[in-house]
Amino acid sequence: MHLCEGVSVSPAGCIPEPQMPPTNRQDEHTNTRIHMPQTTVLIIGAGPAGLAAAARLRQEGIPFEILEQSQHIAHSWRQHYDRLHLHTVKEHSHLPFVDFPENYPRYVSRRMLVDYFDAYAKKFDIQPHFGEEVASIQPGEEGWEVHTRSAKTFKAPHVVIATGLNRVPNRPGYKGEEHFKGQVLHSREYKNPRPFSGQKALVVGFGNTGAEIALDLCENGIPTCLAVRGPVNVVPRDFLGNPTQKTAFTLAKLPTWLGDWIGARVQRLAFGDLTPYGLASSDMPPARQLRETGKTPVIDIGTVDQIKAGKIKVKPGIECFTETGVRFEDGTEERFDTVILATGYRALLEDFLPFTDGLFDQYGIPKEVVGTGKYKGLYFLGFDNYKPGGGLGVIRQDSEVVVRAIVGG
Repeated sequence: MHLCEGVSVSPAGCIPEPQMPPTNRQDEHTNTRIHMPQTTVLIIGAGPAGLAAAARLRQEGIPFEILEQSQHIAHSWRQHYDRLHLHTVKEHSHLPFVDFPENYPRYVSRRMLVDYFDAYAKKFDIQPHFGEEVASIQPGEEGWEVHTRSAKTFKAPHVVIATGLNRVPNRPGYKGEEHFKGQVLHSREYKNPRPFSGQKALVVGFGNTGAEIALDLCENGIPTCLAVRGPVNVVPRDFLGNPTQKTAFTLAKLPTWLGDWIGARVQRLAFGDLTPYGLASSDMPPARQLRETGKTPVIDIGTVDQIKAGKIKVKPGIECFTETGVRFEDGTEERFDTVILATGYRALLEDFLPFTDGLFDQYGIPKEVVGTGKYKGLYFLGFDNYKPGGGLGVIRQDSEVVVRAIVGG
């Protein structure tokens, strides 16, 4: 589906935007900035959170503009590894007003999701300013001023920050890594197993991404190890024919102690004791982990079976790299050709916000969806990771909260 990549057409009610010449940086000689027409709402990020907010604003007839630093909507979803499917069922994972097509499977593929996002943007006439990376957000006389690296300034009383939890790859460094003769990649760079044929691979990190990449490699005949530093929570994607997501919704209605107890029992029934296989169980039940830390348990789609079968070998954390591989914290060494760091991402909103005191929780995530006090007029959509049901479902709910707050002034 073709996407317009020129200057956006202003939403109904906005002053039409003048055609501006392309520019990639601020003029170093004149130090001038291009001041864009003011709008009611400025959305930063054209991923699913930005699309959800834009669609709700369009339905309310509220003028908005949307900035996107890449050249496509849902850029991150276009970059994910090929085999990725949602771990949440399609009836709870769509954006506002538009269900997934009936022919989509229960667990939607990455490619189908990108097609859905493209069609969604077309339906609601969402045309971002592409190639606009935000440099700073500053309080202004009539709300907020957003400065981009291409020397543009956008002004709006309401700014929806929808840049997401996965904005910047978390790339730790390791002792001796500079001497390693193989390659070290972040999971963002992984697409499929083909480049690793004939190699031996280590995947670092046992979150959902690490578990699925290890499975992808293993199922394609590539000898694979998983480095797991500490206790883990693993839940099956489906249990006794029912999606775990739907079970989580039911358990959330119970007293927390009872829901946690049932969740832990289901986990044990599904997998048994994983300690003999190198996976220590967390003392925190899966639902409590999500509720208190915002960290989703590993939703297993076959990795545990491969671990039990000895086809994926679990190792402890990395102590250091060697020239030919890795030494682990238990003193053992293994040779590897490739190390893939499934070590997650960071939101890093402090990169462009002028102040963040009191804004974040202990994990660096905004505490509230609707900003208050000196953050009044700012909205943080796509960061609430503490609710059951998956990120897209939460975005659908929270986007309504955001637009209601904007309508209410």
